[in-house]
Amino acid sequence: MHNGMVKVITGMRRSGKSYLLNEIFYEYLLSIGTKVDHIIKFAFDSADDLILIDENLLEVKEEKRKVDPKRFLAFIKGKIVDKERYYLLLDEIQNLDSFEAVLNGYLRKDNIDLYVTGSNSKFLSSDVLTEFEGRGDEVHVLPLSFGEFYNARGKTKEEAYEEYSVYGGLPLLLSMTSDEQKAKYLDSQLKNTYLKDIIERHGLKGDVNIGELLDVLSSGISSLTNPTKLESTFKSVKNSRISRITITRYIDYFIDAFILSKAIRYDVKGKKYIDTPFKLYFEDIGVRNARLGFRQIEPTHIMENIIYNELRFRGYSVDVGVIESREIENGKDVRKYYEVDFVATMGSKKYYIQSAYDIPSEEKWDQETKSLRKVNDSFKKIIVVRNPVVNRNSEEGFMIIGLLDFLLDENSLEK
Repeated sequence: MHNGMVKVITGMRRSGKSYLLNEIFYEYLLSIGTKVDHIIKFAFDSADDLILIDENLLEVKEEKRKVDPKRFLAFIKGKIVDKERYYLLLDEIQNLDSFEAVLNGYLRKDNIDLYVTGSNSKFLSSDVLTEFEGRGDEVHVLPLSFGEFYNARGKTKEEAYEEYSVYGGLPLLLSMTSDEQKAKYLDSQLKNTYLKDIIERHGLKGDVNIGELLDVLSSGISSLTNPTKLESTFKSVKNSRISRITITRYIDYFIDAFILSKAIRYDVKGKKYIDTPFKLYFEDIGVRNARLGFRQIEPTHIMENIIYNELRFRGYSVDVGVIESREIENGKDVRKYYEVDFVATMGSKKYYIQSAYDIPSEEKWDQETKSLRKVNDSFKKIIVVRNPVVNRNSEEGFMIIGLLDFLLDENSLEK
């Protein structure tokens, strides 16, 4: 608050951005004594709000245009009548034409504190610093973490995880009781909101490839991929000639809509990033499962996606670790590469994390820890295991922690 920046609240649709701004934050402002008429709420996808500035939501959609900024500016000007501080809470700001210029104009006014939400990162995430002249402050809202879901659900930890790993953490799911209701909701959101938004925004009507690409990506979470590999898959399996250039563009669309998140490989020893191949994870695992008709509920891959989201929820930058090693094999000097599932970084903190569904034998232990043993630095190395284990440190200094303990304790990495 009051930092002279526009606070940009981003996230996938239905993740709770509007509720955070218009309910939770609005009530907070009232609780600290802010006058009601000094809190101005306006949603650019609300028919009732648009009427206030003589705009019609249906006409705006039919004419495929954005809201007239002159009408909005005139409306706000009539609301700000003194020099006391005003709070502007603007929802779905990307529907306002020339919104960057409008917001920059408000930033120059000392008595306005500005908060906006948006569902498309091309408008409000990747360009936020440049568009707002270095005065943009992003708050990214993820769907519910497992800890939030568990605290609200009222089930045992195991029951809550089983539900969460299938249906994910979109907040409205907490009001639903039947599996059929949850499945229909997620399927509807995917088809009628997420994909529809992308198709309309980028003029892709009639293009079946974008839906088929999402199918392929849904099946391949936690696996390394790249556009060239995906192009070959389409050619051999789908009998389609979609190019890697188009595939790259479509993946960017999914990331911009916050459906997917990309984890890039990081060379641990060389301390540099490797652009390709990369991994893609779903911002909400329930959306991923719905895309596949809940037919591919692979516990290991889903667990890895949930761990990735949890690390991001806690504020870490998350990469896929790669360690190059030269070894003697059959008398020959060979170069090998080992993978660490996640390198989680926040400021001076860094953790190397492996996701292991089960470690039933010494052979499996060696397999899961081989890459960690190749890391030479002193940062903590952690193995998250699905099946219940006693949290402990191994003889090699690796920390072993059960998945639910990891998810339900925000300080679990520090112990």
